[in-house]
Amino acid sequence: MAVPKRRHSTTRRDKRRSHDAITLPNPVACPQCGEAKMPHRVCPSCGTYKGRQVAKAED
Repeated sequence: MAVPKRRHSTTRRDKRRSHDAITLPNPVACPQCGEAKMPHRVCPSCGTYKGRQVAKAED
């Protein structure tokens, strides 16, 4: 198994880790009720998806 002869610099380590940040969720407004919801998911407040009622609305 290969073992590094010299340690990697902090710059090299940080460049490798530059893509590890967690992205924030991007909520969109529901076209039916206007509440914030995640895209491509059923609205939790009114229960619609793509203009159709697919789930029971939670109170």
